Amino acid sequence: MTFTWDWGVIAYATPSMLRGAVTTIKLSVASMFFGTIIGAVLGTASVFSFWPIRFLTTAYVYTIRGVPLLVIIFLIYFALPAVGIYLSTVAAGLTALSIYSGAYITEIFRAGILAIDRGQTEAAKAIGMTERMTLTSILLPQAIRNVIPPVTNELIKVVKSSSLLSTITIMELTRSAQLVVVEKFTPFEIYATLALYYLVIVGVLSYFARHLERRLAR
Repeated sequence: MTFTWDWGVIAYATPSMLRGAVTTIKLSVASMFFGTIIGAVLGTASVFSFWPIRFLTTAYVYTIRGVPLLVIIFLIYFALPAVGIYLSTVAAGLTALSIYSGAYITEIFRAGILAIDRGQTEAAKAIGMTERMTLTSILLPQAIRNVIPPVTNELIKVVKSSSLLSTITIMELTRSAQLVVVEKFTPFEIYATLALYYLVIVGVLSYFARHLERRLAR
């Protein structure tokens, strides 16, 4: 049995897959924006706040990192309506990705703060700076520089994880490819092209991540 690559179906699928790629990038960037806010707040709180807040932060990180993203998506989209909370597919997907990435970015920020020499905090106290002044003027600027490369890598992971949003029919890249396969019955060509799309997106993000790391190293 011989196999012939069907270039026609690739041309047919290109418009919808490009739209899906744009949706994937938009959702990934938006979820990273909200996830970074969550991570910055909770990561800082896990180092400087009172123990009840640290406990809740640790519980959040442990729970989200211990549960598959697919389960989180299903809980938000399918389970929340049982308690009267209804979200659109896009809102549910964005919420799930933001919560998921926020847990990992929380740990990234916590590690970035703890990596700063403790002597700087002690020196700030010695010259009369308050804890808030020490945090905003000394620790956070350095922590942000520490966390930028791993946060960029987290964006790459979110882009790949966003393919799970196809399970709730969001028209992102993977869902767009699935619909073409159902219509044209050409899984090899479409899924191979789908892999190429992700490789290009991840490759571009990886290039910028390495470029950013080199600039920060200098």
